[in-house]
Amino acid sequence: MRFQVSREEIKRANLPHEIFLTNLIGNHILMAVAAGGVAGSFPWVMALIPAISFAMLGYILLRAHRAVGRDPWYVMCHWQVCARRSRLFILMLTLLLAAVALAWAGHVYGGMMKEAAIALVAGIGILPVMVTVLVLIIVESDALYHANQAKLPPWVVERFPSPDAVVIEDAAPAAAAQS
Repeated sequence: MRFQVSREEIKRANLPHEIFLTNLIGNHILMAVAAGGVAGSFPWVMALIPAISFAMLGYILLRAHRAVGRDPWYVMCHWQVCARRSRLFILMLTLLLAAVALAWAGHVYGGMMKEAAIALVAGIGILPVMVTVLVLIIVESDALYHANQAKLPPWVVERFPSPDAVVIEDAAPAAAAQS
């Protein structure tokens, strides 16, 4: 659905998606590559990536909670969209941390070979997180585009209805108008 909103509201609605995309691209891709270069001599530097991510995702969740009574309806709805995806990503990062903990415990206490522990972390933790990162980049880029077009997904409109929201009918496609 498309809504009649001000340019200022559109600009403010972009912010949660920009923060989320910065976390996905800047932190999970660019910083992971940079940290991977020094991880051979200092492996704990890789722990910075989920730590920064949890901080950014926590901010998005906190800000989405505060947006309910504070921000204009359209802006608040986009914070809620981003918070929903943040919860999914937190779940995936928690899966990664659980895989790391299991691999570490298996290696230290269970006699698991180092290579098997690394394979466990990569297969159960890192691979699903990276697939989720790539999917979320596409989904959030689309959400950023929709924020600029004054659009919201139907689920958020149903969950957070506004009697003051003005729906704009989308223009008919050019081919249908000529028929």
